[in-house]
Amino acid sequence: MSDFPSISDLVSNNKKQKVQTDKDSQSLGTASASQKLKKKMTEVKEKEREVQTMREAAKKGFPHIDLENFPINQEALRQLPKEEAEKLQAVCFYATPAELRIGAIDPTDKKVEDLMHRLQERNHAHGIIYAISEDSLNRVLKLYENLPVIKPVSKDIQIKEEELEKVKANVNDFRSLQELLNKKSVTDLLVFLLGASLKLDASDLHIEAEEEGIIVRLRLDGILHDAAELPKDAYKKLISRIKLVSSLKINITDKPQDGRFTIKLKNGDVDVRVSTIPTIYGESVVMRLLRQDRKGLTLDKLGISGSAFDKLMVEIQRPNGMIIATGPTGSGKTTTLYAIMQLLNKPGVKIITLEDPVEYKIEGINQSQIDRSKEYTFASGLRSMLRQDPDIAMVGEIRDLETADIAIQASLTGHLMLSTIHTNNASGAIPRFLSMGVKPFLLAPALNCVIGQRLVRKLCDECKKETKLSESDLKRVNKIIESMPEKDRADLNEKNLTFYEPGECTECNNIGYSGRVGIYEIFVMIKEIEEMVLSTKVSETEIEETAIKNGMMTMVQDGIKKAAQGITSVSEVFRVIE
Repeated sequence: MSDFPSISDLVSNNKKQKVQTDKDSQSLGTASASQKLKKKMTEVKEKEREVQTMREAAKKGFPHIDLENFPINQEALRQLPKEEAEKLQAVCFYATPAELRIGAIDPTDKKVEDLMHRLQERNHAHGIIYAISEDSLNRVLKLYENLPVIKPVSKDIQIKEEELEKVKANVNDFRSLQELLNKKSVTDLLVFLLGASLKLDASDLHIEAEEEGIIVRLRLDGILHDAAELPKDAYKKLISRIKLVSSLKINITDKPQDGRFTIKLKNGDVDVRVSTIPTIYGESVVMRLLRQDRKGLTLDKLGISGSAFDKLMVEIQRPNGMIIATGPTGSGKTTTLYAIMQLLNKPGVKIITLEDPVEYKIEGINQSQIDRSKEYTFASGLRSMLRQDPDIAMVGEIRDLETADIAIQASLTGHLMLSTIHTNNASGAIPRFLSMGVKPFLLAPALNCVIGQRLVRKLCDECKKETKLSESDLKRVNKIIESMPEKDRADLNEKNLTFYEPGECTECNNIGYSGRVGIYEIFVMIKEIEEMVLSTKVSETEIEETAIKNGMMTMVQDGIKKAAQGITSVSEVFRVIE
């Protein structure tokens, strides 16, 4: 028999296969139809949810968007970590240098609003919050899975606590600093210099190239001191290291550069602002150390006391108007405003600042830094700030008419404005505003009070010693005390006044002073001064005389009062005031 199937068998098998194929096709067709039906029902439900979301958005007064086919780029996703997006039920779906768009399940959520404020301040961009459905949210969250992970490059310097402990143990004065610098390698030099600066509580670290060598100088309590010398062969490597961590260009040595980095410490970070300029012997580098531990900042610790304190407390409780701090650069104006904001920083109060740069970070306050390269100036930033509806606004400095006009208008429309201006004393603020071109009839009702201030060094408690004033100084001091307001004179025992002078000890590096305190004068806008402003024929001397007549304690009076209390010396007060 043949092994091959017959013709009839082939025909029979073919018929069976055809029947089975038809059955399979029918089954597949049924499954496909079922899947299509399910897909259609899902799409219908999604559309219903979108319509419902749109209706809810309209009720709440927010725009709605369906993100099903919206193109979302990586820049938008990187504005917000996935974990925070899931927690807030909100995503950033559009981001450009000028525009931000956030979609949220609940656009009325205060946390979503805070997120928008934070992103706006970081990007200096205009933003809008949209209502989105849960389907749109989930679509965007899935996109995070394809987002490339970019490991951030940290330029922060890690100073180990044990290294600082070594510094504390071995550096007590400039001589011991020099001895230890001689033993340090170039690799450790920057970390050690910064650690020593923190130990000695320096505000600035200077590295200067001179003809004979490299000088390290530290600014302690406002006075610059020659602290140590470095070998010339270490100079170039040290400058390169500083530039590297500050994100500066190492190969540029003939142009000024500005950068920054952060020292990470357990008890609070330290921001370091770096500035370099070319000199005939090499580049000069200055590093400003800004400690972020400012939680205990209070007005009384700064040195505001007596009648000045009472006047200021009344003015900062007012709901609107302007409080201006005046004085030269480095007189502590911004620190005073920070202390006022700490006092006013309460639940239910919105505070926004506009600074150049942001010196200290304060929890609960929205702080924004200007960027002139992006045309984000004090004037433009202040306009944007006021659209955020703050109760209290702080502008780092009023430098021009545009900023002054906006600040004054804001203070007249229900905002409490805090700012600074450069004048020698409090009474010079009004003529300075008028010289900018401010309208007198707006300035008079807008201004609440002006704070004039300086910083004087505090005597070291360990080595200060009693002293007798010279006849001319004693005569001058007595005259100043006699002219003090009664309340402030009452704090002094005029019959038994004791004055002190600096001594020498290791606690203060044999300087005799340790730390600084403010001396202040505060005048409020009384009727007589308002009339003087409105007359436009106003002088600094007339304002000062009127303010003194109405109980203002001057800076020199406040300084002598602190000298009589043993806080500072008479010579230090006269050095700063004169």
